[in-house]
Amino acid sequence: MERIVITGMGAITPIGNSIEEYWSNLMAGVSGIGAITHFDASNSPIQIAAEIRNFDPTAYMPRKLAGEMDLFMQYAYAAAEQALSDSQLPIEPGRTGIVMGTALDGLTEIGLVQEALTAHGKRVGPRFLPKVLGNLAAAQVAIAHQITGPTMTVNTACSSGADAIILGAMLLKTGEADSVLVLGGESGINPLMIGSLSKAMALSRRNDDPVGASRPFDRDRDGFVMGEGGGAVVLELESHAKARGAKIYAELAGYANTSDAYHVTAPNPTGEGAAQCMERAIAMSSLSKSEIGYINAHGTSTHAGDIAETNAIKRVFGAPEQTPPVSSTKGATGHLMGAGGITEALTCILAIQYGMLPPTLNLHTPDPECDLDYVPNTPRPCAVKAAMSNAFGFGGQNSSLVLRAWHD
Repeated sequence: MERIVITGMGAITPIGNSIEEYWSNLMAGVSGIGAITHFDASNSPIQIAAEIRNFDPTAYMPRKLAGEMDLFMQYAYAAAEQALSDSQLPIEPGRTGIVMGTALDGLTEIGLVQEALTAHGKRVGPRFLPKVLGNLAAAQVAIAHQITGPTMTVNTACSSGADAIILGAMLLKTGEADSVLVLGGESGINPLMIGSLSKAMALSRRNDDPVGASRPFDRDRDGFVMGEGGGAVVLELESHAKARGAKIYAELAGYANTSDAYHVTAPNPTGEGAAQCMERAIAMSSLSKSEIGYINAHGTSTHAGDIAETNAIKRVFGAPEQTPPVSSTKGATGHLMGAGGITEALTCILAIQYGMLPPTLNLHTPDPECDLDYVPNTPRPCAVKAAMSNAFGFGGQNSSLVLRAWHD
């Protein structure tokens, strides 16, 4: 079976609006979490989030087009432009595809329009629907670059980005495309989302300590921090990439998706479904478990989720001393929801490329039930041959990707 390779990368994150800035700040231990500015949160029990800063959409698209897009579309579009530029991919009619991942679609725009309608009596404009449909981010990229191959959008909650990568790989393996642009975008920092998750007691309430609020695997964690952003990768068949002399960053060696079939919001505490997912991804890669040198955990900083993922990892790899180093970058970026599966896959690629493991920020007091090596607080030099990225979502969605260092 022909290998699938990554030839382009792009990222818009709370700690950097390019791959280079993202990685530099990740290594420096920079946090992207601060006070909410997207709306007046002064009366909300949750007043912190990981927002995108210093983002100018007109650096990537015409001003008129930016005005027709919700933020989640802008972030995805910008990341896609970065990845296409990085890859120097020639667009081939009918042979280049797009897959988009998003969990919340245009929820922010929906909230804004609903408020304008009910509180101020304003009419709903004709551009409302195109700003909120999840598939239109991919459609806008397709129009801009005349990409006429398969174009699809995936929504599997927080695993959407990873599942978009999986679907892109499937398009390549089934011969539907020779190259696929995979993008993801999310912007859920709005009163609807924050209010709902606040009532569910899912979000950290450390308003007085935003930098320390997201603390995956720490005993004192009290919930996740909502983030936003975009990510993109270019996937190609190995023969296609080699034929055009493309720079190859890594190989997508394995992937899998499973369902807990347990609960709509809570993970299976045993980690059984997530463990099966990791097992299948490793089996597809033909790597031994000992060759997995790093795991980028879903690690959201929720009590139940972090324990369930720890249990799942131990089901796969054995006792703590047998497991590879694990870290969660959500301590720095917050939870990017549907975009996170892509940005965290990028993190694995960069860890392989630079031989450095990103840290889990704010891990100061170990949780006895989370007893693995989580690379606390400081990046660690480590030669990594292969890495795994986990993305788990509401509904019991589990996705795992195995990225391998490229070699001919």
